Amino acid sequence: MDYIDQLIYAVALLFFIFDPFASLPIFISLTKNMDDEEKRKSARNAILVSGVLFIIFTLLGTWILTLFGISLDAFRIAGGLVLLLMAIEIIFSLSFTKGNDQNSVAWVIIATPILTGPGVISTAIILTASVGAFTTIIAGVISLAITWGLLRNSIYIVNRVGNNTIDIFSKIIGMLLAALAVEFMLQGVTDWLINNDILSITATILP
Repeated sequence: MDYIDQLIYAVALLFFIFDPFASLPIFISLTKNMDDEEKRKSARNAILVSGVLFIIFTLLGTWILTLFGISLDAFRIAGGLVLLLMAIEIIFSLSFTKGNDQNSVAWVIIATPILTGPGVISTAIILTASVGAFTTIIAGVISLAITWGLLRNSIYIVNRVGNNTIDIFSKIIGMLLAALAVEFMLQGVTDWLINNDILSITATILP
């Protein structure tokens, strides 16, 4: 695919994983006693910290894998599994993480798997290997900018479309994310088999 196609793919994938629609009800609940300026500040802080963490893992993720002797194929499988669990959380409204201290809205939001968690970290590393660090960072900036806009206008958006609409849309994103997770795992398994000549060995042994 050409650069534009790669960028669109990366933006869409990261937007699914950031899933700002799942963050809206949490954000509104935690900021209900704040004034407009405090709400904007909380949204800004959440996005800034998420962006910094995303860029760090985009630039250093491959080096970290090499440091610990982890192959990209194995990481694709593990990352796909993490994304699948994340999709299950979204679809079935479950939570596999412990509760968080709600004194700081920004930290509560980024501490969940929604904005910056294993799913985002895994995707940043996998995307960097697929489309390059520059495209991944640009896609991350675009996705986070959209997410910031949604959080910043969270109350207006919920009042306009309703909680049920947001919940339905989030479930749809969860299904798409589950499908992408399976694709990651299948690609990881296939590449591992090819890179380790398992397929050719099997073909030689079997009649």
